[in-house]
Amino acid sequence: MDTFVGIDVSKMTFDVHLRRPDNQEQAFSLANARSGHCDLVKRLTRRGGRARVVLEASGHYHFRLALALHEAEGVQVMVVNPRAARNFARANMQRSKTDALDATVLLEFAQRMPFQPWTPPTKQEMELRSVARRIGSLMKTRTQEKNRHHAAEYVSDTVCRDIDVNVRHLGRRIIALQAGARRLIETCPRLRRQFSQLTSIKGIAAASAIQILGELCVLPKDMSKRQWVAMAGLDPRIFQSGLSVHPPARISRLGNRFIRAALYLPALTAIRWEPNVKAFYEKLIARKKAPLQAIVAVMRKLLHAIHGMIRTGTDFDGEKFYALG
Repeated sequence: MDTFVGIDVSKMTFDVHLRRPDNQEQAFSLANARSGHCDLVKRLTRRGGRARVVLEASGHYHFRLALALHEAEGVQVMVVNPRAARNFARANMQRSKTDALDATVLLEFAQRMPFQPWTPPTKQEMELRSVARRIGSLMKTRTQEKNRHHAAEYVSDTVCRDIDVNVRHLGRRIIALQAGARRLIETCPRLRRQFSQLTSIKGIAAASAIQILGELCVLPKDMSKRQWVAMAGLDPRIFQSGLSVHPPARISRLGNRFIRAALYLPALTAIRWEPNVKAFYEKLIARKKAPLQAIVAVMRKLLHAIHGMIRTGTDFDGEKFYALG
């Protein structure tokens, strides 16, 4: 029988709450470092013990612990979405929040909910996601600086010159990081093939392909296209109550905001330059959909198409996206 374990991870420490097969429980805290990881593995696998561990995805803090547990013989680990853990806590009427209580909630999650073992991404995939997110952060900062320049151009020449210098500096850093991401992609045949497939879509150039691939490459390989859409927060959220409450359906926004951001501009460009995508968009507009609704539908359908391209190893086919009839 398995020992069930819930772990709440923070930057310096992680809290553990475990329940052994004889229903004895333990709660303790360890350092979120190699020594703490090794100590936990020894406790869980002592005398040939087996364990099922659930922990939250918490930025980068959980990754090394999850990897150490994944590599330990007799230990299965599940990395759960923090929102799923919060909803589970609410369903169990858990009103207070501390690290120790969070570990207890995750222990109950491990025992009651379907267990989905975690498969770690490769080092190259994690590096690509890290670089892609850094590029996105710098691009956002550059846009903010340009907006500040527009606001300051009638006030201070000194401030404007300083902003210009920073914008050029940010541009050079973005170019350098993009070049580094391309070199990283070239070292892995699978990433190189998927990058080529992404850029076969009119609307996804190299910069956008890096952002999209950086998020998609770390996902479990057995995820369906519907799971991709839900993970991106592009799935419709319907809210109805009784006979009078029927607001329009909206996207859930409960998933990965980085993918949504990476797909938005490519969707706009594809609507302009890809005939089949443009026809699909115009069909939605003819059905009285708002432009933003139609753009989101294009983003969702593009994600479906990318899933199929990667699964089958083929380039983009406009007729499969939407037949012109």
